[in-house]
Amino acid sequence: MAAAAAAAAQGVSATQREEPVRDDAAVETAEEAKEPAEADITELCRDMFSKMAAYLTGELTATSEDYKLLENMNKLTSLKYLEMKDIAINISRNLKDLNQKYAGLQPYLDQISVIEEQVAALEQAAYKLDAYSKKLEAKYKKLEKR
Repeated sequence: MAAAAAAAAQGVSATQREEPVRDDAAVETAEEAKEPAEADITELCRDMFSKMAAYLTGELTATSEDYKLLENMNKLTSLKYLEMKDIAINISRNLKDLNQKYAGLQPYLDQISVIEEQVAALEQAAYKLDAYSKKLEAKYKKLEKR
């Protein structure tokens, strides 16, 4: 590339210079850059600035839309949290009601426990009485056989 630039600087075009033969079909030849006319530069600058303005407008619009989306998401999230807060308050209220009802039932539950213990003791006494009566019956049969 440096040789091509030096040759172009000396007034020799790059196509006239001898290049080594290559097998690549994709090798391009360099052409001398020509400056466009003054009117073309002005038009190109205007075109560039209008395209740059359109690009920046698009970028700013996209950013603005992103912020609007985030705002909507934040509003929806806030509403969802308010709903969750109401649900939590209702659950808390219901839990307090259940605790009060349980406290009201506690004396009856205690009575049931006492009755259950008494029934268990009565059952044990019944088993003992049954065993004793079987012994008595066995003794009676034994005495009757004599």
